[in-house]
Amino acid sequence: MDGRQWRSTIAAAQAGDRRALDELVEGWLPLVYNIVGRALNGHADVDDVVQETMLRAVDNLDTLRDPDSFRSWLVAIAMRQIRDRARRRTADQLDDSDAHAAADFAELTVLRLQLEGQRKEVAEAVRWLDDEDRQLLSLWWLEVAGELTRRELAAAVGISRQHAAVRVQRMKARLETARGIVRALDSSCSDLGRLTARWSGRPDSVWRKRIARHVRGCARCDGHGRPGEVVVPAERLLVGLALVPVPVGFTLSLAFGGKTAVAATAATASVGWSAKMLGVLTKPAVAVTAGATIVTGGAYVVTQTPEDRPPQAAPTALSTARAPVAPAPRSPSPSTSPSSSSSPSASPSATKKADLYGTVVDVADEAPDPDTPPAALPRRPESGLTGSGGTRTVMNHRGDNVTFTGEGYVLVRWQISPQYRAGGLVMPSWTGLKGKLFHVASGGGRRMDDPTSADGKTSGMGGPDTGYTVLPDGTQQMWQNEYFYLDGTVTLTQNERGADYGVTVAPSTWDAITEDVNYGPDRGAIRYGLVRDNGKDSAPVPQYVTRGKPENAATVGQRSEV
Repeated sequence: MDGRQWRSTIAAAQAGDRRALDELVEGWLPLVYNIVGRALNGHADVDDVVQETMLRAVDNLDTLRDPDSFRSWLVAIAMRQIRDRARRRTADQLDDSDAHAAADFAELTVLRLQLEGQRKEVAEAVRWLDDEDRQLLSLWWLEVAGELTRRELAAAVGISRQHAAVRVQRMKARLETARGIVRALDSSCSDLGRLTARWSGRPDSVWRKRIARHVRGCARCDGHGRPGEVVVPAERLLVGLALVPVPVGFTLSLAFGGKTAVAATAATASVGWSAKMLGVLTKPAVAVTAGATIVTGGAYVVTQTPEDRPPQAAPTALSTARAPVAPAPRSPSPSTSPSSSSSPSASPSATKKADLYGTVVDVADEAPDPDTPPAALPRRPESGLTGSGGTRTVMNHRGDNVTFTGEGYVLVRWQISPQYRAGGLVMPSWTGLKGKLFHVASGGGRRMDDPTSADGKTSGMGGPDTGYTVLPDGTQQMWQNEYFYLDGTVTLTQNERGADYGVTVAPSTWDAITEDVNYGPDRGAIRYGLVRDNGKDSAPVPQYVTRGKPENAATVGQRSEV
């Protein structure tokens, strides 16, 4: 993306052409989103920083003297907003614990660009960098990918090209250390397993130093790669890599008065997305143009272009949000009906015999009031879990699986992608259970069907522009984060088929779950979490769990065999 190619569009926008302004914001939003998203690693502030960057660029467009320098000028604005946000965060003594409702950008990069092998390793290593390194890497990544020049990188950071070269080399060295940590955590080193037994799974500087120290002194972990594998330098892995697409439903409110443009419907060619700019209207109104619903508020809502849209499936009902909304229609489900309880209750046919344990919820449970804090989470013993996929496993494809053994909590984090393929979702399943497995809590600041659009028709399950991901009849609606407790051994298998989704699976802790479920609307989340565990053997078990080991894990019955 070269600013010089936009000379005529920029000049027209500066002269007051609203359609040109539309095209400008639409075309450059993905670049800004990638810079900010990677610098903040998907923190909840990403939307605000992107919005402020685009707003300042539009408001100050008439001060840009040379249209050829638009790209470096825009990137510099983005970096100033990132640094301003960092200063505000320091002043307010905030930390990344308020990012529960946001999506990890490293995870988004892996999922949306379908990265594998060492490219995936580089994306995951970003989590282990400090804020300053991540800010520089957000630019260097785009430089290597061909989206920025070294001159633009240096100008955005506010240093000379020579100084930038030194800073980049130091950052790359720390990135390689982080890659070593990622490789080590995926290894089967028993010493490292003991070292990280009490680690929460969230990267931080303390654990980075501890694990890096272990890697340097461990013959098993200090290899340059897996047997027979040559470690490729990061810059060679990132050459020509596409921008991470702006997520469907991403809303950018730009209330810039007379400069507001009409709806833009052209697709962003580089990533296959279309951004529609919704003008600031003087009175409430709704208009429809080119398949896009235009409402008040001055917002870009990212959708797919009609020609690229996947077949649409019937939507699921959206859950109760903070304000009344008109839900999208639900697929007929005569055999099930929502419960009025805020916590799950077992259907009579699901109650197990006395010699077994637990209850299984085979009907959809209703979302609790978003402002209701959860009950206290009973504390169960945590001697530690080991997983066959390392400390953190991302499962994107049918058949991916991970086996956990031990005593402790497990996080299953959902990432649904109806923009790639909508339709019926085949639920993951727990198989080969030895011992006991409970469904203890749901969190992440939202249910996946919580509305994210003003009209209440778009959620994490999809929307009218992308199609919907549809759950099997009677399936509990998943939340962003689902938590389970294992005392024994079990295998979780990803059964993706009709709809595109991924799950990230990792050991968790009682402390982490308690913090998550108590992160509520007063701090920016859509809702408080939900505690399902009663602390007894009669606590709920997952719907799709069996002690058997079926040849096809997708055939596990909803009424769990425990």
